[in-house]
Amino acid sequence: MSPSVPPSASRFLPASAAQRLGFFFGVAALAALALIPSGLHRIEGMGSRPAYAAGVAALMSLWWLTEAVPIAITACVPLVLFPVFGVFGGGLANELKSSVDPFVGAYVFLFLGGMAIGAGMEQWGLHRRIAVHIMRAIGTDPKRLLLGMLVSTAAVSMWISNTATAVMMMPIGMAVLAQIEAASGKKRLEHFGSAMMLAVAYGSNVGGIGTKIGTGTNSIFAGFVADKLHHDIGFLEYMAIGTPFVVIFLPIVWLALWMTARKDVIASEGARDALDGALIAMGPMSAGERRVAVIFSLAALLWIAGDPIRAVITPFVPIFWKGFQFKGRHYEAWVAMGAAVALLATRSVSLASLRRLPWSTLVLLGGSFVMAAGIESSGLSRWMAGNVSVITGMSPLPQIGITTFATVLLSAVASNTATINVALNVLPPSLPLLSASMIGASCDFMLPAGTPPNAIVFGSGYVRLPTMIRTGFLLDVCAVIMTTLYCHFYVAYLFR
Repeated sequence: MSPSVPPSASRFLPASAAQRLGFFFGVAALAALALIPSGLHRIEGMGSRPAYAAGVAALMSLWWLTEAVPIAITACVPLVLFPVFGVFGGGLANELKSSVDPFVGAYVFLFLGGMAIGAGMEQWGLHRRIAVHIMRAIGTDPKRLLLGMLVSTAAVSMWISNTATAVMMMPIGMAVLAQIEAASGKKRLEHFGSAMMLAVAYGSNVGGIGTKIGTGTNSIFAGFVADKLHHDIGFLEYMAIGTPFVVIFLPIVWLALWMTARKDVIASEGARDALDGALIAMGPMSAGERRVAVIFSLAALLWIAGDPIRAVITPFVPIFWKGFQFKGRHYEAWVAMGAAVALLATRSVSLASLRRLPWSTLVLLGGSFVMAAGIESSGLSRWMAGNVSVITGMSPLPQIGITTFATVLLSAVASNTATINVALNVLPPSLPLLSASMIGASCDFMLPAGTPPNAIVFGSGYVRLPTMIRTGFLLDVCAVIMTTLYCHFYVAYLFR
């Protein structure tokens, strides 16, 4: 009889066979790369540091991809192993500092402030009011209703997590469907219902690409580009990358979903009543809702107008903080945390709401940044750059196409954050190429396990797996083509 595992410990241990294999192969990869002599141990001036960094990166990648242990636990691995192996060099004090610093970097605080704003919106229902008003403005005939669900979900997901967006929008969609089915003689609308639920999932995924705080993937990308390419992507500059893609791709998603939805004969009389009923139930804006709206609007304006404001502030920073380089990411983090403090000070967000935030995502961001820092400082990145000649020898268009295809394919079986962490650290340092991997990581539409929103709507009872696979496969193909052309022609022009 095997010994029992305490419940508190069991959630940290691999559960499925795939997770157990991932755990084992991760440890085996670390041991093999760190201990078996290879070219990674003979890089001039670096000793065995590249081999140790490669071993830790392989362990983390395999654990992230298979979710062998919770992703936040994996993110903390470098805190222990990098100092043990001396990956950064310069003594134990520098090892510890270099391992800890990324966990308190500007992008971590930017994402934390963004999550606090999202928590305030959720607490007072502001996001729900915004979504319902967008749906009513677009219209309630079947085509417009589907488009309204998609657009409103994407708009909300640009500012709060895709998971929270899907959780919030699914009940709205279900309420609208119930009213339409009642108006249609209580006939269950299998096809239209499936399309509406998939609009929630796909809108949540695509909308998150639009802003720097839309999903953790975007912050990981921006942080990597700032640290490794020394290009500080501002909030507005990031929106110039992500938002046009959202605007262009949403109509493609809508057309793919309408191919399913149009199979039902739909009476739209109940939709307007459902949306009006939702607004009546919400009542007039409360004082807390108005406060959150004001703070959110001010933060958004400060982010968008960041470059001219930062130009005014920067000369005064050395007076208060000698030697500090005030970059765009620091300004954006200050705005985000200022908004979070304002929400707390005005009692516009409760401590209970903040406790429900996905704090593990912040740990994941820190772990992503420290893994990348170790790869760079150890000399492994230079070795990797010299060994990806198959990709670097290609012209830009096939490079971006292969990158996008591989990223979308990998994101179907792994989380988007795990996907982007692996991709950024093996790709050549090209902004169009890295942008393609960032966009592609949020573009899995085919499987329930691809993203949390996919899994959430799959539990609605309307979405059948064959429908999701068929529609999602079409959109995955469109996403690969669209992202490739978008990054080759537009993003490359943007960063020329």
